[in-house]
Amino acid sequence: MKKLIFPILFLLSLTAYKSVEQPDYIDIQELRKLYSGGDAAKWPAAELHESIDKSKFQDIGVLPAVPYPAYNPYSKEKESLGKILFFDPRLSVSGQIACASCHNPELGWTDNLTRSFGHDRQTGKRNSMTILNSAYATSLFWDGRASSLEDQAQFPIGDPLEMNEKPTIAVDKIAKIKGYNELFTAAFGDKKVSLQRIQYAIATFERSINSPKSKFDNFISGKSDAYTDSQVKGLHLFRTKAQCINCHNTPYFSDNEFHNDGQTLFGTKNEDFGRYNVTKNKDDIGKFRTPTLREVANTKPWMHHGHFPSLLDVVELYNLGNPSPVQKKYLGTARDSLIPKVDPMLKKLDLSKDEIGDLLAFIETLSTPTRRIMTPTMPK
Repeated sequence: MKKLIFPILFLLSLTAYKSVEQPDYIDIQELRKLYSGGDAAKWPAAELHESIDKSKFQDIGVLPAVPYPAYNPYSKEKESLGKILFFDPRLSVSGQIACASCHNPELGWTDNLTRSFGHDRQTGKRNSMTILNSAYATSLFWDGRASSLEDQAQFPIGDPLEMNEKPTIAVDKIAKIKGYNELFTAAFGDKKVSLQRIQYAIATFERSINSPKSKFDNFISGKSDAYTDSQVKGLHLFRTKAQCINCHNTPYFSDNEFHNDGQTLFGTKNEDFGRYNVTKNKDDIGKFRTPTLREVANTKPWMHHGHFPSLLDVVELYNLGNPSPVQKKYLGTARDSLIPKVDPMLKKLDLSKDEIGDLLAFIETLSTPTRRIMTPTMPK
């Protein structure tokens, strides 16, 4: 009888990671083999919240080729023009602020500040999101107010806290710079400068800003020794017990949706209703776009308000289920109907200290070394 017990227990351990509960014992070498085998269909099943539509769920993986819209196809000339415009501060009223001021290539294409500085050193209302891999985003900004990169490119120019320039004046300034004539001609066929052409060129450049293959990409593509045991366990936790996969899915590591994770900061000076400011739908109060986790180790600080200085802080928040207090003083007042309702997916995870360490070890494999790029010479 004793000879039968061990094989049975061993078989149970190999199937346990497909159960809803995280097993006490994981065969790490079996997990390594499954996750690095090159076939995601053989991975242990992801533990998804009941609110997730499993028929539409897309697992994490290697990023596909960059998609370009039919109305703004790629050309090398348009990318080159977009790069120059991205770095050109003359689009701002002061002549000192460019897109690159808040999206610095040496700082993970953000600025590593809690809130960005704009016109007259005014502080913005939110943390600057990275534009790395933004070609895969279906909406832009924390509140999703831009429907495309082309749409997004116009917002900073007219924002009084950013470039503070009237778009029509910005276009006129670029049009008066003779050095731009041949650049617009090469990109669009003639030297005409318009806001739409500026938007299209900048968007084309931004779609070229993508991550090289990460340690994660190499591991799941067959390089089984790319991960430590801790990172393998972290990957498995990410898709199971830690519940990260519910929002950070697809090869972009974002579901491109909006969620309220309890960070509205209701009733404080930093109160931010997020998506609601765009839609005016009370169901959207406190919802923000799920940021990508690719390159996340390089894009500190975190959250829309930039209040989290370490990734450990972020993981601890979710591990505790974000126990944000209800502002009871507003119950029964005129603001009662505006009290945010957090996403039902938020719950205590009961991750141990070791599991948190493994999860962080995995998350760090989604980032790559910062790369320098040559800053273009501005046309005269």
